[in-house]
Amino acid sequence: MIYLWVGCAGMFGAMLRYLIGISFFADSRFPWATLTINLLGSFLLAWLTSYVFKKVRLSPHLSTAIGTGFVGSFTTFSTLSVETISLFQDGHNFLAMVYVLVSLLGGLTMSHLGFKVSKEVQKS
Repeated sequence: MIYLWVGCAGMFGAMLRYLIGISFFADSRFPWATLTINLLGSFLLAWLTSYVFKKVRLSPHLSTAIGTGFVGSFTTFSTLSVETISLFQDGHNFLAMVYVLVSLLGGLTMSHLGFKVSKEVQKS
């Protein structure tokens, strides 16, 4: 049964990722959509797991569906990889390296920020 929950939540995460990509960043040569989505997802997963899932009593199935299904399909490492290779193949070596660096350091920073916001909210 949990597979169904994760799959349904994943469907919505993937649709939201696609909608954001075509709505805001469709004509860009730089992969702004994937970068933005992955940074938001890093913050969101940290905040959900360190605050929301502890504050709001959800079933383990629903928590897994949201974290693994929705956020997991909203963010995408495979697209980051393909877009990086495409940037290299198109001769945009500097942009490719910046993209990887900002994705990695930005993702860790946003995750840290999600945990930090959770701590601050719990104090008040």
